[in-house]
Amino acid sequence: MLWVKAFHIIAVITWFAGIFYLPRLYVYHAAAEDQVSRDRFKIMERKLYRGIMWPSMLVVLALGSWLISFNPQYYLIDTHWMHAKLTLVALLVGYHLYCGKLNRLFAADQNTRGHVWYRWFNEIPVFILIAVVILVVVRPF
Repeated sequence: MLWVKAFHIIAVITWFAGIFYLPRLYVYHAAAEDQVSRDRFKIMERKLYRGIMWPSMLVVLALGSWLISFNPQYYLIDTHWMHAKLTLVALLVGYHLYCGKLNRLFAADQNTRGHVWYRWFNEIPVFILIAVVILVVVRPF
């Protein structure tokens, strides 16, 4: 079980690295003024999303499910902090999928939002991460 937990945490870190970096690329992409830069950002965004974020997310979800399977009565019925955590994970998956939509818009040169919007959008996963860590470590309820 400890090996599963260790690799789950590693995958979470990898997934969050991508979730933090991809919207930062959107900030720079939205502010880019030349086609060479925009084309470079398209490649970077595609590779980050498909090559790092998707595999990391799938590993997080698979290993997290495996961890729950060790004691489903406790995690799914007896603990409210886990319900809150799983809700936040679902929101994070939604954020991840929305990033994919944004990738497609940038790839098709159809982005309509400015770099300031992406700066704010970039902050959402920070709050989710803070809440998840507090729920897992402190287990307030």
